Amino acid sequence: MDNDFERELIIRDYLARQRTTLANQRTLLSFVRTSLYFLVSGIALFEVDKLDHVRELGYVALGLSFTILILGLISFFGVKQKLKKGNYLTM
Repeated sequence: MDNDFERELIIRDYLARQRTTLANQRTLLSFVRTSLYFLVSGIALFEVDKLDHVRELGYVALGLSFTILILGLISFFGVKQKLKKGNYLTM
């Protein structure tokens, strides 16, 4: 069925679909980058020995890191499925 759908697309639509696919990948990479920033920040806050109350912020940063990563993966695979089905109106 994918081949029939691909054959029906004109070149403008095909290129728009490719741009959307690349934008989806770029968005996933930015989610991963942000997640890594929070991960590094959380680990750095654990290493601060003189301020004990900062350790709690480290736990928050680690939690945010994993949350952002999971949200990015859910978003990526959701848009990927919609692109595969050709369901552009609900994105």
